[in-house]
Amino acid sequence: MQKTNDFNEIVAGRRSIRQYDASVKISKEEMTEILTEAALAPSSVNMQPWRFLVIDSEEGKAALAPLARFNQTQVSTSSAVIAVFGDLNNFDYGEEIYSKAVELGYMPQEVKEKQMAGLAAHFSKLDPQVNRETVLIDAGLVSMQLMLAARAHGYDTCPMGGYEKDQIAEAFGLDKERYVPVMLISIGKAVDTGYQSVRLPIDKIAEWK
Repeated sequence: MQKTNDFNEIVAGRRSIRQYDASVKISKEEMTEILTEAALAPSSVNMQPWRFLVIDSEEGKAALAPLARFNQTQVSTSSAVIAVFGDLNNFDYGEEIYSKAVELGYMPQEVKEKQMAGLAAHFSKLDPQVNRETVLIDAGLVSMQLMLAARAHGYDTCPMGGYEKDQIAEAFGLDKERYVPVMLISIGKAVDTGYQSVRLPIDKIAEWK
């Protein structure tokens, strides 16, 4: 695929693609690169609550198909469908994240200890609904970055919300009480250029005070 570093081409050229060249496959190595770039997205207190399920095997797609409702073509022709989940227990990785920051010289040990103590207190009394909302926001950020990273690698994507959200975690062996489904993202090589769409003018969506 043709990679690009042209930011305008990446952003302005993105389309929601619903049919792909089924012969094009994305290697695990390149998919790892795309996910690594996506995971540079910001998140609340850097807890990185996103979790990716890359569904690219015939067996995986067969399991996903009956859950995908109106998105059968995306599932069957894409190189992969990435199910993005939010991990409600994301603070379980807090110690690992902040310790690595110290190891790499990004943060002094005393700052890490102070922040972890504060975060432990915060998460211990965090309202579950607030936690869920925060996780969904963070997972939305990483999802957009994933689609732009895919575009930079020469691939196309489509975000999908039409699927059985109450069934997908269990269908793939995940704890549905812990992992919140956010969206499906199909990825592959488009067979056409997709459709342009209208955006509201800035004077209707922004104001200055």
